[in-house]
Amino acid sequence: MAEADPAQKLAAQKTTPVVAPRKWRRTAALIAVPLIIAAIAGYLWLTSGRFVSTDNAYVQQDKVAVSADVAGRIVDVAVKENQRVKAGDLLFRIDPAPYRIAVDQANAAIAAAQVNVATLQSSYRGTSADITAAQDRIAAAQQDFDRQTALMKQGFTTRARLEQAEHGLEQARAALANASASADEARAKLATGAAVPGQSPAIAAARVQREKAQLDLTRTAVFAPTSGTISQADRLQIGQMMISGLPAVSIVASQRAWIEANFKETDLDKMRVGQPATVSFDAYGNLTLKGHVQSIGAGTGSEFSVLPAQNATGNWVKVTQRVPVRIAIDEASPRQLIAGLSAKVTVDVRNHGKRSFGARGTAPLCCPGLT
Repeated sequence: MAEADPAQKLAAQKTTPVVAPRKWRRTAALIAVPLIIAAIAGYLWLTSGRFVSTDNAYVQQDKVAVSADVAGRIVDVAVKENQRVKAGDLLFRIDPAPYRIAVDQANAAIAAAQVNVATLQSSYRGTSADITAAQDRIAAAQQDFDRQTALMKQGFTTRARLEQAEHGLEQARAALANASASADEARAKLATGAAVPGQSPAIAAARVQREKAQLDLTRTAVFAPTSGTISQADRLQIGQMMISGLPAVSIVASQRAWIEANFKETDLDKMRVGQPATVSFDAYGNLTLKGHVQSIGAGTGSEFSVLPAQNATGNWVKVTQRVPVRIAIDEASPRQLIAGLSAKVTVDVRNHGKRSFGARGTAPLCCPGLT
C-alpha cells in the first residue's frame, strides 16, 4: 500500500477540530464546594437548639390483668392468645356446681328462718292465752282468799284453810309473771331492728346469704372488662384450679396508646407541655406520627427504681439522668401500635418561651385543652 502524501496529512490535520480544556468545570467545583459547606453550616447553626430527640422511647398501652372473684376449677376457656375481644365477651368459666349448691343452702336457710318466725308467732299467741288464764286464776284465788279471811274473822274456818288460800293466790300471781315473761321473750324474738324494719333479722340474714351465693354463682363466668387483645392466655387451662384474686389473663387495651420517652435531663431546659413532637418507629420504617408533650415526669427513672442509686460514697461518678416524658399521639396510626415497640421522638422546642409547666407537669393556663 502506498504511503499517503505529506500534503494530504497536513490537510487532514488542519480539518480536525482542536478540543479546548474545560477549565470552567474545575472552577465551578472549587466555588460550589465551599458554598455547599457554608450552606450546611448555616443550616445547622440556624436549626441548632430547635429540636431535642431520643431513641430511648417505647409504645405504652393500658394493660388490664383479669382475675377471678371466686375460686374453683376452670371448665371452659373461650379465648386464645392474641385474640381480639370486646368489653363483655366471655373469657373463661369456673365450675358453677359448688355455687349452685350454696344457693340451694341459702334458700333452705330462708325457709328455716321463716318456719322459726312462724313458730315464734304461734308461741307469742300462746303466751297471750296463758296471761289471760293466769289473770283468771288470780281473780279466783283472790276471791277464795277474801272469803277465807272473812270466815276466819267470824271463827268459821281454820288457819290452815286461810294459809292454803293465800298460797293459791301467790301461785296464781307467779304464773301470771311467768306468762308475761314468756310473752316478752317471744315479742323480743319477733322484733325487727332499725336496719331492716318490718323484717325478721333471721330471714334478712338468710336472704343476704342467698344474695351472696347468687353473686358468687354469676362470678363463675368471667367477662372482659374492656376491649383489647388477649395476652398470656396460656395460663387458662381446662381443669386448672383458679385462685381468687390471682391474675389469670391480660388484656392490652389497644384503642389508646402513648409514647413514654426518656429524655436526658440536659434536654429539659426548653421542653414544655404542649410542644409538638414527631414519633417514628423501628418496626415501621416509613411511619411517622404527630404528637405533643402531654406531661413531664415528676422524678427520674432511677428515683423510682427498686434500688435507687446512693451517691453518698467516696467514689462518686456523675451520670446523666433520664426523665420520663409522656408523648400523646395526635393522629390515628395506619399500622397497629404494639405495646413495647421501640420509637424515636423528636420534640420541637422553639416555642419554649410561650408555655410553662408546673411541678407536676400540668398543662399551662393558656392551653386548657392540654393535659
